[in-house]
Amino acid sequence: MATVPSAARTRQTLAACVALLGVTATLVGTVIPGWAYPLMNTAVAVALIAIARIGGATMQAIGLTVGRRTLLAAAIGLMAVTAVLATGWTLPGIRQVFITSPAASSTGTDLLWAMLVRVPFGTVLLEEVAFRGVLPALMGADGRRWMWRPVLGASVLFGLFHLFPALHQGRCDALAGHSLFCPAGPILGTAAVMITAMGLGVALSAVRHIGGGLLAPFTVHTAANSAGYLLAWMTAE
Repeated sequence: MATVPSAARTRQTLAACVALLGVTATLVGTVIPGWAYPLMNTAVAVALIAIARIGGATMQAIGLTVGRRTLLAAAIGLMAVTAVLATGWTLPGIRQVFITSPAASSTGTDLLWAMLVRVPFGTVLLEEVAFRGVLPALMGADGRRWMWRPVLGASVLFGLFHLFPALHQGRCDALAGHSLFCPAGPILGTAAVMITAMGLGVALSAVRHIGGGLLAPFTVHTAANSAGYLLAWMTAE
């Protein structure tokens, strides 16, 4: 029979994971060079899983299980994201966001790096492992039932994790991913990015719940981010 971890042990493990994510977000947002970004975040994702397992989180609670339901949810999510982004790309207002993105001026090599390495291993892997897997599990999620407290708690932290990207987009500087929030100004724009991230965190948690594992939100998240780079690149004249 598995030993149920004590509440104190779970809180300590949760605190350790949140602290590690805070340090990671600060380093990535300030000093880590772009080429090291995927390496560091992949290593942190592995460390979070190890810490959570030591703290008593199960594989199912973290979302490290794959079945037909997971694969089906991933496939449907992939098709849905593709359809939504393709439709948005045809709309003048949304298309302008892609045109003004720094990705629009990327070379073919830069595009492949972003889509195949930076996005899946530099961004998505850590975020899904942390905010749809490890943190909800340490907040009480069991991987079977929809539980609002872990979902909301992890999604709020997901928004806070985006502080540095939000600051760039609020200021509309050269590192901004796109200009969608620029008109709101440095304060409201920054807040809007973080609040949007929180909302997306809830949505990705729903995908994870439907699929029964992290593969589903990982696929959807990767498709959305990578397609954004691709569509921006396709707008370049």
